[in-house]
Amino acid sequence: MSARAGERRPPTTAPVATSAAASKSQRAYDWLAERIASREYAPGYRLVLAAIAAELGMSVVPVREAIRRLEAEGLVTFERNVGAHVAMIDDSQYRQSMETLAVLEGAATALAARRLTASDLRRAREVNDRLVATLDDFDPHAFTALNQEFHAVLFASCPNPRLLELVTAEWSRLGRLRDSTFSFVPGRAQESVREHEGIVALIEAGAALADIERAAREHRSATLTAYLHHEHPTALTGGSP
Repeated sequence: MSARAGERRPPTTAPVATSAAASKSQRAYDWLAERIASREYAPGYRLVLAAIAAELGMSVVPVREAIRRLEAEGLVTFERNVGAHVAMIDDSQYRQSMETLAVLEGAATALAARRLTASDLRRAREVNDRLVATLDDFDPHAFTALNQEFHAVLFASCPNPRLLELVTAEWSRLGRLRDSTFSFVPGRAQESVREHEGIVALIEAGAALADIERAAREHRSATLTAYLHHEHPTALTGGSP
């Protein structure tokens, strides 16, 4: 039914306003996450909403939303009458994130395996060759970036977009918990590139998806185990986490 003469129509700008607010919240989230990851905002750093909002040129509302997201991810803590602080990261969070990523990445790699082309596998090997080339003059941060590129080649064709979203989110969280695991266990890098070749070989040979998933999962778990042996040698009772 058409509107009566003189009757006001509902405003049509609300969705735009909502979208703008979401965009500001995302910008605040990205800005804060970057500073937490770079340790510019170190564990324990107090997050003052008004100061952050002023620096970003926005109200405190989107900043508050961004901080709530970071709190849900375990990167920020909030105390009544005290405020928000960058969380004091402990190894349990890192361990949980690595264990989660092992499962997610293993599943995504297996689901993508049958969709990978010969070109994809060549590219994976090329990236792994670049990883090998870094071993003599080892830079853990460069190695980590290439390592992520290698794995992305293998699971990017996963047909489950939600699974890919979860893998990406866990990678992002892991990067904020530890800038590079290989900083702590550089010797693990040599074993890692050998395991990469094994995963590619399984995919190339058309191995059972369960075997591919297991290899990818155990590869990630082995990095976690190496880290825990290095940092907490008496805490492990044996076996991969």
